Amino acid sequence: MRPIPTRARALTAAVAVGVVAATGAMAVATSASAAAGCRVNYTVNQWSTGFTGNVTVTNLGDPISGGWRLTWTWPGNQQVTQGWSATISQSGANVTAANPGWAASLATNGTANFGFNGSYSGTNTAPATFSLNGTVCNGQTGEPSPSASVSTSTSPSPSTSTSNPPPPPGKVDNPYAGARGYVNPEWKAKAESVAGGNRVSNNPTAVWIDRIAAIAGTSGSSSNGSMGVRDHLDAALAQGAGYIQFVIYNLPGRDCAALASNGELGPNDLPRYKAEYIDPIAAIQADSKYASLRIINIVEIDSLPNLVTNVGSAAGATATCDTMKANGGYVQGIGYALNKLGALANTYNYVDAAHHGWIGWDSNFNPTADIMLEAARASGNVKNVHGFITNTANYSALRETFVQPTTTVGGQSVRQSKWVDWNQYTDELTFAQAFRNRLVSIGFDAGIGMLIDTSRNGWGGSARPTAASTNTNVDIFVNESRIDRRIHAGNWCNQAGAGLGERPTAAPATGIDAYVWVKPPGESDGSSKLIPNTEGKGFDQMCDPAYTGNARNGNSLSGALPDAPISGAWFPAQFAQLMANAYPAL
Repeated sequence: MRPIPTRARALTAAVAVGVVAATGAMAVATSASAAAGCRVNYTVNQWSTGFTGNVTVTNLGDPISGGWRLTWTWPGNQQVTQGWSATISQSGANVTAANPGWAASLATNGTANFGFNGSYSGTNTAPATFSLNGTVCNGQTGEPSPSASVSTSTSPSPSTSTSNPPPPPGKVDNPYAGARGYVNPEWKAKAESVAGGNRVSNNPTAVWIDRIAAIAGTSGSSSNGSMGVRDHLDAALAQGAGYIQFVIYNLPGRDCAALASNGELGPNDLPRYKAEYIDPIAAIQADSKYASLRIINIVEIDSLPNLVTNVGSAAGATATCDTMKANGGYVQGIGYALNKLGALANTYNYVDAAHHGWIGWDSNFNPTADIMLEAARASGNVKNVHGFITNTANYSALRETFVQPTTTVGGQSVRQSKWVDWNQYTDELTFAQAFRNRLVSIGFDAGIGMLIDTSRNGWGGSARPTAASTNTNVDIFVNESRIDRRIHAGNWCNQAGAGLGERPTAAPATGIDAYVWVKPPGESDGSSKLIPNTEGKGFDQMCDPAYTGNARNGNSLSGALPDAPISGAWFPAQFAQLMANAYPAL
């Protein structure tokens, strides 16, 4: 499910990295404002001596154009150790988070999101007040009252809060914000069948509709459960959920560069895709019974990027990918899905946008954005796309703390290393933010948001580095310093050593609508040997632990776990590993 392209090997200038953790103070110009006011939402995911904080600040006053600066004072001995999407400095108990260079403005009712890792001992009490450019954030404009209004939470899954206000008329900017996510009872039962699974089983995961039969529900299937689309929607209502996530995944000629999740529809089955797959899903989602739900559709994993990286003379080219580019099946199929599903008042389409280890090279980055726009225009209106998702069902680290494209070792850029291989990105967060900027620049709505699938990219456990290597050999430095512990970034199937990543969280960083678990943890990527089945699931050698690789993974071992079932089927050994290596730890 994760085809990787031929790399662009020409040396080019490194792009600027947008996430910085600093130790010195930063001066920020403040624009004059007749009215000032702000609101802060502060959430924490903590463990014994450390924690991850996520901060959302909303500017309630006049627009800020010259830069913003949020300040607070710790009530205890908390210490920021790493930050992202803001320049964070600390002096004693006083902390300043200033805007990154690309996000100096805050419109009225505009939000800024950033996060950090920290350490503490004793208690980890939230700050009593926050101030934005000197104005205490008390949730109103004008003269601040003595006590500030700060929303805080220490829940390990902030996005599963019981707060579920009715959505306002029309579509909201971020369907994940302020809403409780639907917990799939079929996945929950599987998770709780593994020792310790109840620690994460209440997290929202996506429901995969990977063939026509799954719309009504299947029984006796190795992958899908007996619940159909309507069953899940009814269950979401019963739970009082605010949003539910579906994966729309049945394109003609699906996964043209891989075999583990080839689908039931052939390359020329576009009419069937429209009439037998998309139309019935849209009809169910349009039922007024579900009008109170925010229905989030993740549209066609592993599709459009293949038309850039695995066609023609590319090393990873396949005949099926060439066919799908020539016949327009992917572009027209996705365009049709976006049109039908985007027409509903309470649906939100997020199109799959691969990951940094697939399209992070100059030769792939802009062309992939362009084909995304082509598919959106094929829907009749680019506004049918609410956003994009990266890292779906993949393992790319959210943040590479010690290995960024600007890092140098002994005078050499880490981009020269075998692992980075001249890529312009080394982690998913900076890639997703940069790709969003590119998409907006070519014609997508400025309000689009990104999702990042963090279901399996935690890479915790004893193998996780805690400091940068001191080795001066660039390859050794990168291999000893990187969070992502795969043998090769092109490996995508049931990876050994992987762990759960950030729990599903709304608005965790600038431009990011949510961290999500779209790939339900514990569901296989593909079988480690050929297993005959009636679900259209093939066998891909990248799922065989003994496979020594191909051009797409640098002729490396696959890094796959043994004894895996077919794609989508429950794989308890993988789920146990993901919990053991979770980061943040469970």
